[in-house]
Amino acid sequence: MKKITGLFFFLILIPTLIFGQILEPVKWSFKVEQVKPDEATLLLIAKADRGWHIYSQDVPPPPNGPLGTFFKFNTSKDFILNGKVTEQKPIEEKEPLFNDQIIKYFVNKAVFKQKIKILTQKQFTVTGSVDFMTCDDHQCIHPDEVEFTYNIKGNPAGSEQSGVVNQVIDTTKKAAVAPVAPKPDSSIKAKSNITLSKDLKMDTGENKNLFWFFILSFLAGLAAIITPCVFPMIPMTVTFFMHDNTSKRKARMEAIVYGLSIIFIYTIIGTVVAVTLGANFANFLSTHWIPNVFFFLIFLVFAASFLGMFEITLPSWLVNKADKQADRGGYSGAFFMAFTLVLVSFSCTGPIVGAILVKSAGGEVIQPIIGMFGFSLALALPFALFAFFPTWLSNLPKSGGWLNSVKVVLGFLELALGLKFLSIADQTYHWHILDREVYLAIWIVIFILMGFYLLGKLKFNHDADLPFISVPRIILAIITFAFVVYMIPGMWGAPLKVLSGYIPPQESLDFDISAIVRNNTGQLSSSGLNSNASLCEVPKYKEILTLPHGLQGYFDYNQALNCSKKMNKPIFIDFTGHGCVNCRAMEANVWSDPAVLKRLRENFIVTALYVDDKTELPENEWITSKYDGKVKKSIGKKYSDLQISRFNINAQPFYVLLDTTGNLLTTPVAYDLNVDHFIKFLDTGLENFRKGQKK
Repeated sequence: MKKITGLFFFLILIPTLIFGQILEPVKWSFKVEQVKPDEATLLLIAKADRGWHIYSQDVPPPPNGPLGTFFKFNTSKDFILNGKVTEQKPIEEKEPLFNDQIIKYFVNKAVFKQKIKILTQKQFTVTGSVDFMTCDDHQCIHPDEVEFTYNIKGNPAGSEQSGVVNQVIDTTKKAAVAPVAPKPDSSIKAKSNITLSKDLKMDTGENKNLFWFFILSFLAGLAAIITPCVFPMIPMTVTFFMHDNTSKRKARMEAIVYGLSIIFIYTIIGTVVAVTLGANFANFLSTHWIPNVFFFLIFLVFAASFLGMFEITLPSWLVNKADKQADRGGYSGAFFMAFTLVLVSFSCTGPIVGAILVKSAGGEVIQPIIGMFGFSLALALPFALFAFFPTWLSNLPKSGGWLNSVKVVLGFLELALGLKFLSIADQTYHWHILDREVYLAIWIVIFILMGFYLLGKLKFNHDADLPFISVPRIILAIITFAFVVYMIPGMWGAPLKVLSGYIPPQESLDFDISAIVRNNTGQLSSSGLNSNASLCEVPKYKEILTLPHGLQGYFDYNQALNCSKKMNKPIFIDFTGHGCVNCRAMEANVWSDPAVLKRLRENFIVTALYVDDKTELPENEWITSKYDGKVKKSIGKKYSDLQISRFNINAQPFYVLLDTTGNLLTTPVAYDLNVDHFIKFLDTGLENFRKGQKK
């Protein structure tokens, strides 16, 4: 028996030693550039290994995004900070697992800068720390803290240095801790939207993003042409330029000036907004209730206008003044004609332009300018083309009822999409006025009404008679009603993964059939969950932390261990994080499998240990790390230290199976979207647990 037992633990121990490793994918260096006697610039430079990336300072906070890079400078009477930490332009991508939020990150290298004002004559030091998180395609490393020290030359009293002092002190450090989970099978590809090619360079990513943003903005400009505010102005405007038959060349030149003026006016707007809105506005814009409720109300007003409740117009004095200038003719007249178009078309182009300018809220400068240029280029294009080829005007569809139908459909879409902003505020502040079923019910009604409108069964007071239904309207009606049918099961728990970025999370659903689990006799317990899944005591932190798919479990290791002993069940530990993209991917694609959920509910004490949670612990729960000797005062730091100290790993997701005494039952696993692999992991651990119980 001793030989068998020894062999058993040998087989467990060896793979664990091979499996565990402390990775250091990010290395920091800290330099100071002192170009003035009374000022210095602190450089904080992160270099990431190939395939790894770190996040910007400007990302939506968890649970709507990952943890961004954060800098802390210890205060001193020797200096003051001059402004905030700046950073180079990051790569931006939408992340479906974070409700399609824009996530900003850096690959290969990131440079941050902090300026300081020197207040002392003597040499002094600046100390502080940087807290950051890094991920690759398969795993994330928990937020790590790296300390730094700068040696700064003092500002001599009365010194007059006309030359430039360029003192560069390199205090290079490696990232203090960057342990990570074992690499998954190379055949497994991450489903996260933030996946990086190994050969990706920073500049390449930026250029690619700008190119596609330009294309999307250009397409938005083309779409704006068919709006009721713009389309009727095409023949009217071109006719204005072609009225002088004595000089077609001059008329065409004026038309070109008109088109260029449209581009100029829109691009200037983009530039002004991009420069005036700073990066600090992004977090406020994405999470605070004030801007989100304001945006919801704006969309509501536009929707009401498009549906015919009222007409949105700018002050008449502003439009009339621009129109008078247009009557002058010549090139100045062409410019003011363009300005008039911008003003008159505001009610239709406003929402589209606003969507482009939202980029400036994240501190972007180039992107909103590129976006406005693309939008205005597409908008100005038909005016120039029809000026050169006036005979094309006869081939244009006549403006009328069909344009009004476009306007009404846009109104329905504005109403539906505007709810997203209200939903963000509702989730962030836990108002619970727009939970998942309420949100879906409103969407279902909106799109049913839109379908009836397309079929001519719903009519507004400004609609023309519809003698017959055209084929395009029938096709749009079919698509609309099919979308409604798709949404209906979501009222009772269908995941609706296609809409995951636009609707509230499934945990906000009051009645979720998918969460009801039958016991072995096929009957339901009073709670709707299998009775074997009951817990020993109320979980700590349940007010702020949750488990997916209605699972019951703990968020504290000691609670889980005590319950494991009482119920004689193995422990399933999920080292996870609010900002862990791949954790959400595992939960959505692997944990959701019925076979996986059944095993977790019936056979294990499920425990989620959040390694990035910032909740401060009471002083009697603080621990001193055996790994780095630091005091851990928060939930996240406590359990990230547990993961590192115990398993020599700090990547998430990371799954561990333990017996009632805290010993490993099988080799831990990390990110792997193969459901069969995960089931085998759970079954192997349970089998080894039962064998150990018999022994």
